Amino acid sequence: MIEVSELTKSFGDKQVLKNISFSVNQGEIVAVMGSSGGGKTTLLRCIAGLIQPTSGSVRVDSIEVRADPEAARRKMGMVFQSAALFDYLNVEQNILFGVGRHLKLNSKDERALLKDSLARVGLEGNENLLPSELSGGMRKRVGMARAIALSPAIMLYDEPTTGLDPITTYQIDELISQLRKELGVTSLLVSHDLMSVRRVSDRVAFLHKGELVFLGTPDQFLESDHPAIQELVTKTQAAQLH
Repeated sequence: MIEVSELTKSFGDKQVLKNISFSVNQGEIVAVMGSSGGGKTTLLRCIAGLIQPTSGSVRVDSIEVRADPEAARRKMGMVFQSAALFDYLNVEQNILFGVGRHLKLNSKDERALLKDSLARVGLEGNENLLPSELSGGMRKRVGMARAIALSPAIMLYDEPTTGLDPITTYQIDELISQLRKELGVTSLLVSHDLMSVRRVSDRVAFLHKGELVFLGTPDQFLESDHPAIQELVTKTQAAQLH
C-alpha cells in the first residue's frame, strides 16, 4: 500500500533522510519513532507529497508520489500535530472544507457525510462549535473527521497524541484502531509516545540520524540493543515509575 524506496532528503548541506526503504501493508498500522531531529516528520511529509525528496521514490497504492502528488494525496488523509483547523470556521465548515474541493455532493449528501464523520469520532452535535471552544482532544478528533470524510485508503498521523492527557491519549489510540477495523484503512503514524505505539501499531520503524535502524514488532522493539532505542525504552520505563 505504501512503498518507500531508497528515499533521501537534504536541506542544503544537511541530509535529513538517508536511503530509507520500507513498506506498509494493506490494513497495517506502522509507527515511526526516532531520536529528536531523526527525520520522522520529514519522512511523513515526503510520503504525503508535501515536500519533494532529493532522490528515491514513494509509491502510494501504486501511484508514484513525485510524479503525481495530487492523485496520491487523494488516496490519503492526514492528521497534523496541531490539528491545523481554520480558526474562523466552525467544526462543520472545517470538516466539509476539503469535501467541497474534491467531491461534488448536494447539500443532503454533505449533511449525511458530516453526520457520519462526526459519529465516527464521537463528536455528534458539536458541528457549530469553533476551534477555540474545543479541547485539545476534540480538535484532534475534528482533524480526524476531516481526513476520513474523503474516504482515504491511507491515514497519516503526525504526533496524534502530543499534548494530550493519558485518558484522552488512550481515546485517540482507540479511535485509530477503530478506524482501521471499521474502514480498513492503512495507517502510518509518527509518535514519540512508546505506550501509545505499543497499543496501536503492528510494526515500529525507528529513525536515528536520518537512517532507518530498526523495523519490527513492538515486542522486538523493546528488546532491541540499539543504544538510541534502549535510551527511549529506559526513559519510558522510568517515567512510568514516577
